[in-house]
Amino acid sequence: LKAYLAGDKSVCRVVDVPSPEEEDARRVMRERGDLVHERTRIISRIRGLLALQGIRSVKAIKGGDWSKQLDDMRTGDERSLPPNLRRQIERCFERLALLNDQIKDIERDRAEVVLHEESTFPCREKAVRLEQLKGIGPNSAAMLVAEVFCRKFESRRHVAAFLGLAPAPFASGDVSRDQGISKAGNRSTRVQMVELAWCWLKYQPSSELTVWYRNRFKGNGARAAKVGIVALARKLLIALWRFVETGLVPQGAELRAA
Repeated sequence: LKAYLAGDKSVCRVVDVPSPEEEDARRVMRERGDLVHERTRIISRIRGLLALQGIRSVKAIKGGDWSKQLDDMRTGDERSLPPNLRRQIERCFERLALLNDQIKDIERDRAEVVLHEESTFPCREKAVRLEQLKGIGPNSAAMLVAEVFCRKFESRRHVAAFLGLAPAPFASGDVSRDQGISKAGNRSTRVQMVELAWCWLKYQPSSELTVWYRNRFKGNGARAAKVGIVALARKLLIALWRFVETGLVPQGAELRAA
């Protein structure tokens, strides 16, 4: 510490500790992510239990009277659901209904926190600005601001490196190759950034980023598409960072009608 204070910046690095307000703001979106993950697990469990009986279509997962639909279901050999299996599936549906209610409560709380002018949500105006872009919903905007854009970055490379989307080259002697991305930082936010890149392709078809992706990766197979979407996620993250910091709209991107 003495050497650092004397001017030797190489002996250690200063870590920016988030404020209590910043850390608490992340809690809402992180909890939502946990609940959505748990909901997906239960849905997969229901589908798996019914598939074992030869039942492939499960409309009740999307809503409706699941008890009545269970009454009408028939196995592959035209039997009703076995009683113990039915009770197990009913309990799964009960947990699913509870999770859906909790997710709605969290999204309502998130909306109140972000949109309220006297909110303690850090960089609230950045979240509001992000929502102006087509393809970026309120949940994605709140997540990106709480996890990424509430921080200060010196350059676009620092932004990409923060989420582990920066390249990780390898060089030793005459050997030099690309190892993909570094995968450092917050994994869940990085995954959601990749999902947001897919949404960008759908809702911003005329943007420069979408045109770049299609010209370079479309028609080259599934592996090229996956590699390309990660590259697009990195470019999109940098473009969104510039947008929230300077107001520079990504080239060709469309804003929502006021």
